[in-house]
Amino acid sequence: MCGICGVVDFNSAGKSNAGVVRAMARQLAHRGPDDEGFASLPHADLGHRRLSIIDLEGGRQPMTNEDGSIVVVFNGEIYNFQELACGLEGCGHRFRTRCDTEVIVHGYEEQGERYIEHLRGMFAIALWDRRRESLLLCRDRLGIKPLYFFHDGGRLAFASELKALLELPGMAREIDPEALELYLSLRYVPGPLTMLKGIFKLEPGHLGVFDRAGWRMRPYWDLASFAPQDAMADAAHERFAAVLDDSVRLRLISDVPLGVFLSGGLDSSAILSVMSRLADGTPVQSFAVGYEAATAEEDEANELGFARLAAKAFASDHHELRVLPRQLSSFLPTLVWYMDEPLADPTCIPLFLMSQLARKDVTVVLSGEGADEILAGYSIYRRMLFLDHLYPWASFVPAGLVGLLPGEAFRAYGRLVQSPLARRYRGVSRGLRPELCNRLLGRGGRGGAASGVVDAVFDRHFRAVEGRTPLDQMLYVDLKVWLPDDLLLKADRMTMANAQELRVPFLDHKLVELAATLPPHLKLGKHQGKLLLREVMATVLPQQILTRPKKGFPVPTAPWLREPLKELTQDLLLGPGAACSAHVDTGVVRQLVGEHQRGERDRSQELWTLLIFELWHRVFVDRRLAPESDGVGCLAGAARRAAMSAAATVGAVP
Repeated sequence: MCGICGVVDFNSAGKSNAGVVRAMARQLAHRGPDDEGFASLPHADLGHRRLSIIDLEGGRQPMTNEDGSIVVVFNGEIYNFQELACGLEGCGHRFRTRCDTEVIVHGYEEQGERYIEHLRGMFAIALWDRRRESLLLCRDRLGIKPLYFFHDGGRLAFASELKALLELPGMAREIDPEALELYLSLRYVPGPLTMLKGIFKLEPGHLGVFDRAGWRMRPYWDLASFAPQDAMADAAHERFAAVLDDSVRLRLISDVPLGVFLSGGLDSSAILSVMSRLADGTPVQSFAVGYEAATAEEDEANELGFARLAAKAFASDHHELRVLPRQLSSFLPTLVWYMDEPLADPTCIPLFLMSQLARKDVTVVLSGEGADEILAGYSIYRRMLFLDHLYPWASFVPAGLVGLLPGEAFRAYGRLVQSPLARRYRGVSRGLRPELCNRLLGRGGRGGAASGVVDAVFDRHFRAVEGRTPLDQMLYVDLKVWLPDDLLLKADRMTMANAQELRVPFLDHKLVELAATLPPHLKLGKHQGKLLLREVMATVLPQQILTRPKKGFPVPTAPWLREPLKELTQDLLLGPGAACSAHVDTGVVRQLVGEHQRGERDRSQELWTLLIFELWHRVFVDRRLAPESDGVGCLAGAARRAAMSAAATVGAVP
């Protein structure tokens, strides 16, 4: 697990970009504190920061083939590298290391860019072919590992995080208005856009080639190719259990200690159960997070009891902590710096602190991310299918009558009922309603009509699975939008901030493909999702975990914004010099702050979205909160101490 960066420049006339790449790599130091490496070649400069996981001594990058004509920097893990190495040795290739990076080098020699299709794992790859003078960039199928790029005529720069690209000389820090609208609507920015003009994400399952002919991209994998088959229902339990076992087994390959993030929910408990069985009696290290509960909302968010239940069932070596919200004000700027993109998902806080706790004992952690997206675990799927039954009748109601309904929430629901699925469904995470988003962006009006930016993002994915069942359409859309640009972005940034590698067995592409071929009735029932996983785990997990409702990773932001973060919210959003004032209507912001802090309405989702954008803007655009030179983050020393004091470590739990 690492950070990668580089610049390929056909306009440089022999001038090296080595200094720029070293500056870029410094911004990625937290991703790879163990080592760094650079290659300065004609037209290409590559950089690498390493977190040593496999072949601690021999896996240095950049890595080359025997004659130096192929140079690779790589972030991630190739879990089937041992199998691939055996095949390549049979073709005459000789390996100098035990590291997975080397299979990329020799695989490219053997098959070119087509070899990417053999890789099983999470990866972001940059490969420079000196003979062809071409750069190959590639991102894993589900987008577990990030990859950003900036293309300017004869120059292309890439990096694992957006902040590294800001080291390019003359790089503008200009907000993309389309990205801002997407962020307000969804609480994250879907790829390929980022919040900054000119910087893009390479989308999951895509590769790109940059040479003297220009920059071109193409998909090499798409889940739309895998349609449900009724025949797959036969022996589905056995198939799914076998592939899940194999996925977890592969993710236990490590030369450093590993553990599991444990919420006590179905997904993470299932991973713990498989890890414990494969560990042959060695206790698994498990880690959980909860809250110092001063209010009923904070107490409701606690899941420590369920985590302890799972830990006891599988005799794990269990550790936990509690978040102390009074310290969050000084901690949030550093969190935003590590977040890299504006992401208004408050679960970043407990995830960062849990990773910080776990890093004291383990370098690698497994988690249950992805099960909800492949097996229909979210309750929103059932709600949307219910609206599908109402839609034929609601379409007869004049749209003008819906606009006359009292209250923003009633009007929003009325529009949902009158909309087909492809217009109604906008993923698991929703931000501001269109009506409020329009007001914030100065459009006014009560109709709620959006600019079409959000529709354009989702339309192309709905078209790819047109004709599939409504459930399969929603699952596909979430795998393409929400999963890589919220859930996995958060997971990558918060663990890499602590130099920790996170592995996600449910997102092994073979398991994802298998789930995609299963009929909907094996995934979603009348009252619960993930039916297949529940049945596979029926005799393994405690009954209380099997039957508990889905809670996600709840964070009590509503009481936090009324008390420990009240002054911070007012100072940042309403004070002089607020960055938000240049992009949104401050009168509307003032109204939202007032409604929430007076207890009239819960505006925590809207305020958290604006608060994160404000902090992000001050760190990355205005640079009023500037990172320290060592790349640790804004207000580095004090804020990292605040992060530590924001968590009360309970420690090992018997």
